[in-house]
Formats: sequence, structure tokens, C-alpha cells
Amino acid sequence: METIRNYLETMFASLPNTFEVQKAKNELLQMMEDKYTELIKDGKTENEAVGIVISEFGNLDELAEELGISSFVIQENQKTTGGYRNVTLAEVKDYLHDRTRSAYAVALGVFLCIISVCGYLVYFRGGWHVRIVLATSFMFIAIAAAVGLFIFAGFVMGKWKFFRERACSVDFATAEYVHNRRESFRVTRSMMITIGVILCILSVLPVIVVGSLFGWSIGFGVVLMFVFVGIGVFLLVAAENVNAGFTTILSLNKRGTVGGSFVPSQKQVTYRNDTISKVMSVYWLTVTCIYLCWSFLSFDWHITWIVWVIAALVQQMLKAL
Repeated sequence: METIRNYLETMFASLPNTFEVQKAKNELLQMMEDKYTELIKDGKTENEAVGIVISEFGNLDELAEELGISSFVIQENQKTTGGYRNVTLAEVKDYLHDRTRSAYAVALGVFLCIISVCGYLVYFRGGWHVRIVLATSFMFIAIAAAVGLFIFAGFVMGKWKFFRERACSVDFATAEYVHNRRESFRVTRSMMITIGVILCILSVLPVIVVGSLFGWSIGFGVVLMFVFVGIGVFLLVAAENVNAGFTTILSLNKRGTVGGSFVPSQKQVTYRNDTISKVMSVYWLTVTCIYLCWSFLSFDWHITWIVWVIAALVQQMLKAL
């Protein structure tokens, strides 16, 4: 029966999510279940019964008039003359694997960019020219490695650019798989974001502690500050990029269609203004950057924490509106 349900959901995936369509889907499901039960009683195996049911009720164009949804089916056929590219479960698994690899590659690249200046803060034995050479070498090596990671991430995700270039869709079973993966990642994502934000907020502590206890090695405290910030931003970037992979797949089915509400995680807060929607997709990363820039430029760490409170209030106001 699960196979029949999945097939039925896929049949109706591109149709508008209206009362008439939902009623027709429920009626067709009842007919398919009745036929399946009848075949099982007649001695058919489960696979045979499923095959017969799908062959008899599997063409929505033929059943549309009987179900009272012929106008919806005709309109959808006219809109999708070129057809949707159905993304298979195997392709989705490959995409999520590549997305995870590229997410951590980009996050590591950002981390290397942040700590690339640390060479100038570390004491090296020798003259000032030796220190400059070593510090500059470390900076360029770190930046080169970061650029290499960014290029690697771009190559890894290049094969999936068709998601942006043509209409794609996923079936019910695939959407449910992605939803379950996203739910499994939810706790991990929350921990990564929480730890990342905490590290960014506490990044000034090494400077204060080391500067107070060992005035001569304050440079080491600044290095630790950049490392704290780097690790915090690494966690934030990685968490949001991995989660964006799930969002991309669950957004392939158009909003307002049956397929656009296959699973609960597709029913998210959406913003009517496209510009605000794009801004909110990188909202907390932007807030983190504002907090760090303000804090490092002013050194008013006892005041700048208010950014997080204001940001949370602004987010709730936008959701309410």
C-alpha cells in the first residue's frame, strides 16, 4: 500500500493544492485501495496487486474527467509542455553528499581567511625581516588554500546547476527522505549555531585574560581571538550551507501545488517580499558580521552584545508581518 500511496502523491504533485484536487486525490486513493484489497482476496500477490492497480488507475489524464479535475490537469499540461525533470532519490542522495562536502570546504576556506593574519601576531626568532617573511608566507599560503577550497566547492556543485536552469521536481518518497534527513540534522545544526555564536561572543576573552596575566604575550591572546572567531564562523557557515541543501531539494516542488506540501518542513515561514526573503536566508550570518565589525572597531564589547537582542526582535517582527 505504501507503493500505491507514493505513486498517487507523485501523480498529483504538480496540480494546485485546492479543495477539488485534494477531494479527487482522496477518491482515487479509496478506489485504488478497494481494488488492491479485492485483488489480494482473489489470491494475487502484493506485487501483482500493486502492478494491476497502478496500470488501471495510473493515468491521470484518463481519470481527470471522472474525478472532476480535468480543467486542472489540462492547465498543468499546457504550462509544462517541456516537462519537469524528476530528480530521483539516488540523485538527491548524491546532491546532499556533494552539498555537505562543499559546505565544509567553504567553511574551512573562510576559517583560513580569518586566521591568515595571525602570522603577524606571533613572535618569531630572528630579525624583523624574518618575521615579515614568515608571516607573509603564512598569510599567502592560508589564502591560497582557502581559494583552492572555494574552487573545489564550485567544481563539486557545478554538476547540480540544472536545479536553477530548469523546472525540477521530486516525488513523495524523496521529499520524505529529505525531510527525515533534515529533522535528523536539526539538533546538530542548532548546536553548531549556538557554539559558533558563543565562540564569536567570547572571542575577546583570550585578549583580556592573556593581556592581564601575561602582558608580554598579548599577541598570543589576539591570535586566540582570531582562532575563536574563525572556528565560530566555520560552524555557522557549515551549518547553514548543509541546511540549505535540504531547503533546495524541498523547494523544487512549486509552492501551492500538492507536491509543494508533501512534508511538514516544506510548510515554512515565507516572506511575500522576494528581497526580504533573500536577505533572511543569510540573516544570522549578516548579524554575526555586523557584530564582529562593530566590536573590533569600537572594542565596546560590553555594549555590542545588544546586536543579538535587536536581531532576534527584528526577525520576529518580520515573521509577524
